[in-house]
Formats: sequence, structure tokens, C-alpha cells
Amino acid sequence: MAVPRLPAPINPNNFPAKLWQLVNSPRFRSICWDARGEGLLIDQPLFESELLAADFFKTKNFTSFIRQLNLYGFRKVVMGGSAGPLHHFHSPNFRRDRPDLLIHLKRLTSANKAKLAAGLEVTSRPPNRFQRVREGTSLNTKTRKH
Repeated sequence: MAVPRLPAPINPNNFPAKLWQLVNSPRFRSICWDARGEGLLIDQPLFESELLAADFFKTKNFTSFIRQLNLYGFRKVVMGGSAGPLHHFHSPNFRRDRPDLLIHLKRLTSANKAKLAAGLEVTSRPPNRFQRVREGTSLNTKTRKH
């Protein structure tokens, strides 16, 4: 089963897009969707050995990875009973069948907090020129006259 493609305006190297691709990949056992496809489940020991140790993210520390989730608006879901090493996280803009929602996941920085408080839109970084070329799109669509 192939991993679904991301919509064109989403930068596949951004944390939420990379996470969405990993959770949709059948290749990894350490991270998966919850039963409703509205949250993600992470098996901490397996995640550390399978993904963090393999440099899929900029950190090898699980606590730092959790901090990234929190900065993008994910919240921990309290699970009943003893969940052991299993962690459950939720974000309203992170859904199994809705990659288009990823565009709304912004890293919460002090500048972005100020924009949100002022009622302004927080935009994510657009794809770089190499990604646009790979996808067959370009911001420079005018032809030059010599």
C-alpha cells in the first residue's frame, strides 16, 4: 500500500507533513492512527529505535519530539488504564484522510503567538524552488523577453 500524496502547497519537509507521511506508511510499526483516524498512537521504545535513532527527525530525544508535537498544537490524550509505553496525541488538523488540513498546522513561536493574538493569519513556509521543480510548478511563470 502506497503512502497517500500530499497536496501541492504543503512542504513535505515540514514537521507535520513528515509526521503525516510516517503515520500513513505501512513500513513503520511504532506510530499509527487511532481507531478513528483522528489521533496518533506512538509506542515510545519502538519509536525511539525505529525512527528517532534513524534520524527521521532532527532530534534523537523522545522528550524533544513531544515538545515539537506540542509546538504544533498537538495535545496528549489521557488513556484509561495502564497504557504503558503507548502515547496518544490529537490535533484537529491532523486526520488520516485529510492531508489538506496540514496547511493549518503552524509551529507556535512567539511571533506566531503575537499574530494569532492580533487576529492575523499565520502562514507556513512555501515549498522551496527544488520542491516546486520536482512537482512541476514554479513561481516564475512569466517568460522573459531578450
